[in-house]
Amino acid sequence: MKAKTFITTLAVAAATVLPALLAQPAAAADADAAYPARPIRLVVPFPPGGPTDLVSRVIARRMSDELGQPVLVDNRPGANGNIGAEIVAKAPADGYTVLYNTSSIALSPALYRKLSYDVKRDFAPVALTAMVPLVLEVNAQLPVHDVKAFIQYLKANPDKLTYGSAGNGNVTHLAAFMFLQAQGLSAVHAPYKGSAPALTDLASGQVQFMADTINSSLPFIRDKRMRALAVTSTSRSAQLPDVPTLAETVQPGFEVGAWQGMMVPAKTPPEIVRKLNAAVMKALAHPDTRASLAAQGAEPRGSTPEAYGTYLGAEMTRWRKVVKDSGATLD
Repeated sequence: MKAKTFITTLAVAAATVLPALLAQPAAAADADAAYPARPIRLVVPFPPGGPTDLVSRVIARRMSDELGQPVLVDNRPGANGNIGAEIVAKAPADGYTVLYNTSSIALSPALYRKLSYDVKRDFAPVALTAMVPLVLEVNAQLPVHDVKAFIQYLKANPDKLTYGSAGNGNVTHLAAFMFLQAQGLSAVHAPYKGSAPALTDLASGQVQFMADTINSSLPFIRDKRMRALAVTSTSRSAQLPDVPTLAETVQPGFEVGAWQGMMVPAKTPPEIVRKLNAAVMKALAHPDTRASLAAQGAEPRGSTPEAYGTYLGAEMTRWRKVVKDSGATLD
């Protein structure tokens, strides 16, 4: 009798619990299918009005149209992008909090001994979005007009010239360091808190040269306060068509850029990641987006989530060596 009662109880429990368990994947699938059902927060870990912010807003506007929900930019600057990255790493993995990251996320593991997040463990790649090439530029009063003459000038004046950057360990610092290292040159590094003050001092002659993003530098180059010698992309920039690349002049194969992408918390459902990726790809393919990015000197890229993950891993390996050689550290 007791055995019969136990079997009956077990059957009732199974009848109650089993449908609920079976319903869970269906409920998750329904949630994924309904995504997005509310606005999406795009965390940009840099200040409003800066080059990363401007590009992110162009893409966010077009993604809003594709997804049928607002994609709202939330600027969370500080600590070389780490404050915004930590916010997203700890956010719910539901696709409603997205990180708009830059190449700084590949640099941080080499620059900081302790991070509150792990790039590979805590994030899922969505897409590579854009690349902003750098331009090697000098103060307009410096008596050089091309890269080869600049190299000769540096050789004749070792450690007498100073180069600015947007900060110690920033890509603008490391790109200039790589150029100097490859050419056997030496100069003094002056790190600033962002590109704006560094460019101001370059224009006034307080520092003599810099490798900065094209979109930040264009106004200074166009009004002839500084002279562009070379760009760091593999092909010439549409914004500076007469300026050669470093690759075609003195450093074959050289390519450095301030690349950008999107990531989400690591356990975000794959279907949501695919939806976000599709929206990014459509946004980047739209003529208005491409025109807006081109006006800023940014190059639209696009990728699968898997390809972006591979690219990110390769960049982390690459910059780990450069950071070690430069001696840069941020803690």
